[in-house]
Amino acid sequence: MDAALIVLVFLIGVALLFDFLNGLHDSANSIATIVATRVLPPIYAVGWAAFFNFIAFLFFGLHVAGTIGKGIISADVISDKVIFGALIGAIAWNVITWLRGIPSSSSHALVGGLLGAGIVKAGFGAVVVGGVTKTVLAIFLSPAVGFGLALVLVLIVSWLFVRAHPVFADRFFRGLQFVSASAYSLGHGGNDAQKTMGIIAVLLYAHGMTAGEFTVPLWVVLSCQTAMALGTLFGGWRIVHTMGSKITRLTPQQGFCAETGGAITLFGATYLGIPVSTTHTITGAIVGVGAARRTSAVRWGVAKNIVIAWIITMPMAGLMGALFYALGRMWMK
Repeated sequence: MDAALIVLVFLIGVALLFDFLNGLHDSANSIATIVATRVLPPIYAVGWAAFFNFIAFLFFGLHVAGTIGKGIISADVISDKVIFGALIGAIAWNVITWLRGIPSSSSHALVGGLLGAGIVKAGFGAVVVGGVTKTVLAIFLSPAVGFGLALVLVLIVSWLFVRAHPVFADRFFRGLQFVSASAYSLGHGGNDAQKTMGIIAVLLYAHGMTAGEFTVPLWVVLSCQTAMALGTLFGGWRIVHTMGSKITRLTPQQGFCAETGGAITLFGATYLGIPVSTTHTITGAIVGVGAARRTSAVRWGVAKNIVIAWIITMPMAGLMGALFYALGRMWMK
């Protein structure tokens, strides 16, 4: 096995490690509400979410993979060193935020890492402005859309069930949460796993292994969905606590509305090929259902700290990506 192939295999392994850590870091997005409402205990909730994470490729195209692979940094600029810097920078930021229980965005950490490494290599001319613009806009739009949809759903559901017996309503929405949690996990797996697919696909393209075209082989799809599902299965308990109870207290009705609003947002973004943050989306939805009850039900101090983490994720991951790109230049020939 020659040196170039060894490096390629190593980087694919690192990409799948990132995907695993993405599932680990973001498992809270899929299970926080269903655990917080005690519809499922954590051990069953992660298994449920992991299953729907894995089968997501059956329901979505590969538009997000295309955006990450060739819509952030020009595919012609991609090299082993750029991918090394992007992945290790994103992983480093994910680990830091995971250890501190901060629900930052794995997606935007990866985008930041790509930008940092790509700009250091080829300057700002390597940046695909259109792809970066829609990704940055999604930082603000995905939580806003999740917030709005969840808020509207709470108002509709509250009006429809205003005369329902509390015990009946509780049981009804506990059942519905299985559906909404499944939908959100599908959206999570459909959007997030594709980001790693894009990284591996552009690596294969850079090594001339895709006949000169950017394509995502089936083995890449299955490997990435498996890695994400396994990460979700191990769970990110620190962030589950932040998402499920620190922002606001949830009832089954509110959990259903938050998950459904978040799922609709993710489905739309994935269809449009926008790499959104599942963390941002579900956080916005949870804040929305809390605010529908009353604004004081939301712990705005916690929400503010989460927003700060969102804002600094891309720049910090970008700096780390640039640093690890420089280290990669010394290590890789």
